[in-house]
Amino acid sequence: MSWASDGSELVSLNAGAAPSWLKPLVDNAKDIRHAYRRRVPPEVLAMVTAANTKAAVTGARRDAAVLVLFSGPSDAQSPSVPDEADLLVTVRASTLRHHAGQAAFPGGAADPGDSGPVYTALREANEETGIDVGRLQPLATLEQMFIPPSGFHVVPVLAYSPDPGPVAVVDESETAVVARVPVRAFINPENRIMVYRKENTRRAAGPAFLLNEMLVWGFTGQVVSAMLDVAGWAQPWNTDDIRELEDAMALVGRDGGAAG
Repeated sequence: MSWASDGSELVSLNAGAAPSWLKPLVDNAKDIRHAYRRRVPPEVLAMVTAANTKAAVTGARRDAAVLVLFSGPSDAQSPSVPDEADLLVTVRASTLRHHAGQAAFPGGAADPGDSGPVYTALREANEETGIDVGRLQPLATLEQMFIPPSGFHVVPVLAYSPDPGPVAVVDESETAVVARVPVRAFINPENRIMVYRKENTRRAAGPAFLLNEMLVWGFTGQVVSAMLDVAGWAQPWNTDDIRELEDAMALVGRDGGAAG
């Protein structure tokens, strides 16, 4: 990856750069939005739709992008996900105005000078994690999704690197954790639960992943769940294990979360 002097991106999407184990996801990327919406409870989907309409009327919608970066061997012989494969995830600082303490893909709002969502995702990922964007290959952009209450219209940018190099928290006021989480940890049925907010009903619960140092839920949990579904990586899991958000968060770092 390189940057022109005017800040534009000198990169093109290249789905063919995906290794064999990642191709089932890339080839079915267009189905992720449908799989995402299928997992969202009807009452939550109705709320999101209403919020999207209101944001459009008031002009409150903002463009944003996130980087969905998979890393792992480029020459794996088996089409199954290799043990070394991982996904880059952050945990937002607890002091932020929106989505404080929530696990997320690195990313954020588009700046006026950004040339598009790929540029935004890479720029934000570099600012949040220090990642060398020159080691990454963007593969595809997913369909734009709306996230209340922040009002962001988010484009997930699917990317791959055989070795992205070191990553770390750059600004503690924005990011609490940066981690390359094994993909097998997301696939592991023992790490999967359903989570709902206290102000909502259990019917509004969505898929979540209880890991050692984070609970991946909300928009990010929905996207990860949808990716597992469309790639054929998902394994049967207990969707009747439904927990209130605070109760689930209390399990982070305890025996309730497993790494693999």
